[in-house]
Amino acid sequence: MKKTILFCTGIMFGLLVMLNVSAAFAQNIQVKITGIKSDKGQIVLNVFKDNKTYDDQKPYKKFVFEKKDVLDGTVVLNCTLEAGTYGITLLDDENKNGVIDKNLVGIPKEGFGFSNFYMTKMSKPSFDDFKVDVKSAAENKIEIKVKYM
Repeated sequence: MKKTILFCTGIMFGLLVMLNVSAAFAQNIQVKITGIKSDKGQIVLNVFKDNKTYDDQKPYKKFVFEKKDVLDGTVVLNCTLEAGTYGITLLDDENKNGVIDKNLVGIPKEGFGFSNFYMTKMSKPSFDDFKVDVKSAAENKIEIKVKYM
C-alpha cells in the first residue's frame, strides 16, 4: 500500500514539474493591431506552425479577444506562446461567427491581417511571407495591420 501511495505521489510530482517547466518556456507576445474600423465583434488570432497547417487551416492555437479596448482603430493584445516560428492570421470577426464572411465572388467582407505583413496583392500570402520568430528571453512584438476589401 505504501509503495502504491509513493508511486502515485511520484507521478503527480513529476507531472507538476513538467507543467512548471513548460510554463517557464512560454513567452509573452505583444500583438499591436492597427486599422480596425469598428468596435463591434471580436478579434480572432489563429496561430500556425508551418505551411501545411496554414494551407489546411488547422491552427496550432486560437486566441479570441473582445474589441472593448480598441481606441482610434488600434489595440494591443497579449498572447502566450512557446519559443519557435509561427504565422499569425487575424480576423476582424464583426458578427462573431468565427469565420471570415465573403461575398458571392469570394472577396472577404470582414477585415483580416497577417503577422508583420501587409497584403498588397489580391492573392493569399504563403506562410513564409508572414512567419515570425518568437524568441525566449526577448521582447516579442508583432504588428498586424487590418485590411478591408
